[in-house]
Amino acid sequence: MKNPTLARRLGLGAALFGLAALMAATALAEESGSDSAEELPRGHYHLPDEGNLIGEVYTVTVEEGETLLDIGRRHNVGYEGMRMANPDVSIWAPRPGTEVVIPAQFILPDAPREGIVVNLSELRLYYYSRPGIVETYPISIGRDGYATPVGVTRTTVKVKDPHWSPPSSMREEAAARGEPPPAVVPPGPDNPLGRHAILLGLPSYLIHGTNRPDGVGMRASRGCIRMFPEDIESLYDRVPSGTQVNIIDQPFKVAWSSDGVLYAQSFPLLEENEGTFEPILNAMEIVASAFGEEPAPIDYAQLRQVVEQPDGRLVSLLRDAEEDPADEVREETPDGGLFSELELSQASGLYSELEVSPL
Repeated sequence: MKNPTLARRLGLGAALFGLAALMAATALAEESGSDSAEELPRGHYHLPDEGNLIGEVYTVTVEEGETLLDIGRRHNVGYEGMRMANPDVSIWAPRPGTEVVIPAQFILPDAPREGIVVNLSELRLYYYSRPGIVETYPISIGRDGYATPVGVTRTTVKVKDPHWSPPSSMREEAAARGEPPPAVVPPGPDNPLGRHAILLGLPSYLIHGTNRPDGVGMRASRGCIRMFPEDIESLYDRVPSGTQVNIIDQPFKVAWSSDGVLYAQSFPLLEENEGTFEPILNAMEIVASAFGEEPAPIDYAQLRQVVEQPDGRLVSLLRDAEEDPADEVREETPDGGLFSELELSQASGLYSELEVSPL
């Protein structure tokens, strides 16, 4: 080229174009590249390298016209989760500008990390969908009198736009009110199964959507597991038939964080389980298992509060070094209660002797 000025300009333009292309390629690689930089979809979490704690608690601000349930659904939390995390905030008419808590930190259930795990007391489903990833979603389960059964089963048939046949018990109740339902409800807005259903090996039990999403996150079904429509649609497309479904009930869970803090998370007992076991003793056994043979430097007053006031919050159980655990328990144990004496030994783990008084 005979014009050196033009050549220099063209060369500079090419260099700038190349730099812009490189920057764009780098940005694209950062967006879609490695697992560590991966932006996960709603409800998806990387499994921790250590421990069994995922997610985080954060806050958002209420906007005009929103209900607490609207906010919860957007942030993957159901009715009871939002209610317990924000006890002083109106469910249906929160004041605009109010800061509300999103309880999006979870302890993984103490169960094999395989397939689907449903924790009934927590009203939450976990799905180990691929290596290194766990998904979790709020659910509804069977109300009192229609308890969702505990046990291991598998997914069988998947049905889109299912028909629904009301069970005989529902038909009898409706007939007694003078409102007998139709024998079969076709797909559509009146179908309580929603648009997607995954049948289980347990006869008459399904994981399905709902035409009443405000009820997700509470005990509202006749035994089936309900999900937000968008969540069951996502699972429907990806859960293979034959996937293991482990239905458990763990109202009290503990987890080690990556920096060595032991956290506890406690949920209200299902009504049908009240009186079947001692919650504090159960919690102490779980904590003892977390420490193994090591001494357990636990804040026992905190442990008792977590168990007796279950609200799903994560609370640290570790005590300060100068605290005497035996004194703590003596102060916190009411006279004539279940525990007449609890002697704790630092040398022998969480507790060395437990005497139960006559009831």
